[in-house]
Amino acid sequence: MIDKLDVALSFQREALNLRVQRQEVLAANIAHADTPNYKARDFDFASRLTQAVAQGRAAQSVSLSTTSARHLQAQAGAVPDHDLLYRVPAQSSIDGNTVEMDAERVNFADNAMRYESNLTVLGSKIKTLLAAVQQ
Repeated sequence: MIDKLDVALSFQREALNLRVQRQEVLAANIAHADTPNYKARDFDFASRLTQAVAQGRAAQSVSLSTTSARHLQAQAGAVPDHDLLYRVPAQSSIDGNTVEMDAERVNFADNAMRYESNLTVLGSKIKTLLAAVQQ
């Protein structure tokens, strides 16, 4: 039963995880808008989502080392830095910075809106599953 629920919600879960990672990358770009020679980064969301759904969460997790048998076992999601791409600026900058604030703000707002819509879809799926279980 749990496995079927996991499969039913895995796409939305992976999409939300990737939206969070992309929001962090975009926020880092905005934070470094005035840093000389900073190169704006981003990743291809569609290909990363396809890869994450195909591989599942287990392939992307990092286990934490413990020093005592009484410590809780935990897993942390890995953010692969090698998948980040450099953005090509529309207009060059004198200091070598490739962050274009207008484009970053648009991407940030778009990603936030898509995150909210993913939450809405996930919430409606959970309500549907809950209604099916209660009947």
